[in-house]
Amino acid sequence: MDRRIKILMGIFLVFVISLFWGIAKGSLELSAKEVFTAIFSEENRVHHNIIYNVRLPRNLIAALVGMNLALSGVTLQGVMNNPLADPGIIGISSGAGFVAFIVMILFPDLSYLVPVGAFVGALLTTVLIYSLAWKNGVNPLRLILAGMAVSALLGAAINFLMTFYPDRVAGTMSFMVGGLSGRTWPDFRMIWPYSLIMGTGCLLMSYRMNALLLGDEVATGLGISVERTRRIFIVLAAFLAASAVSVAGLLGFVGLIVPHIARILIGSDYRYLYPATIGLGAGIMVLCDGIARLLFDPVELPVGIIMALLGAPFFLYLIRERK
Repeated sequence: MDRRIKILMGIFLVFVISLFWGIAKGSLELSAKEVFTAIFSEENRVHHNIIYNVRLPRNLIAALVGMNLALSGVTLQGVMNNPLADPGIIGISSGAGFVAFIVMILFPDLSYLVPVGAFVGALLTTVLIYSLAWKNGVNPLRLILAGMAVSALLGAAINFLMTFYPDRVAGTMSFMVGGLSGRTWPDFRMIWPYSLIMGTGCLLMSYRMNALLLGDEVATGLGISVERTRRIFIVLAAFLAASAVSVAGLLGFVGLIVPHIARILIGSDYRYLYPATIGLGAGIMVLCDGIARLLFDPVELPVGIIMALLGAPFFLYLIRERK
């Protein structure tokens, strides 16, 4: 059996184990048998309500959020040929945060529209960044620079709102840091279609990404429309990031560190890198969310804090290695 297939099997086994761990652990600790019984039977109403209505949807959402952000990051890194690209760095997350912030600060009674606002903000920002970067085609460096400029502008706008409405800032901190507290089945139903459709799109187009990595001339010689393919990948990455941000807020570093871990384990062939990124993104997010819940139980940390503690040192390591 191919070594990479074995690695993929190991990655998804670790993900399944982490998912069961996340579901079983909490203020009420349950065994694997009790978890299965609670999910598929209402014999014990207390266990069923805790597992089926609270822990199961939250852990599934954590898996999809991690998967979407990781897939978005690895796609942007491939399209831009830059290992430091991710949804946060090029401005997609900032667009989502800005629109969500407007809703939370200026229209607090419409807080139920925050996920929709975040989604719309991410997509509109992607269109804006792409338009600014366009000049006889899209150069990856121009795209990153345009994203950084737009991200800085939106960050200033968010700080402007925080300055003029300090009394309403407290309710927005969970979204700004990134967290999964209180997420249930409606949130799962909102994110899973994007995970399925966009994730499948990435897997089906993995050979096109491999062609892009060979250079524009080689890709064109292989019959690939370079600009059209880049646009498709950027749209896929934007939808993936937007759906994750709309549910979990501004989670950083997931789209940056997971693809690099996957490359270390399985290499740069996107036929294998995409599945590895899916499994690692989902598993790491579930584990980090479990740590955030349990570390100071009964006080719950936003999972974004745990990701930052892990991601910041890794980011510095990447910068040092690039240098």
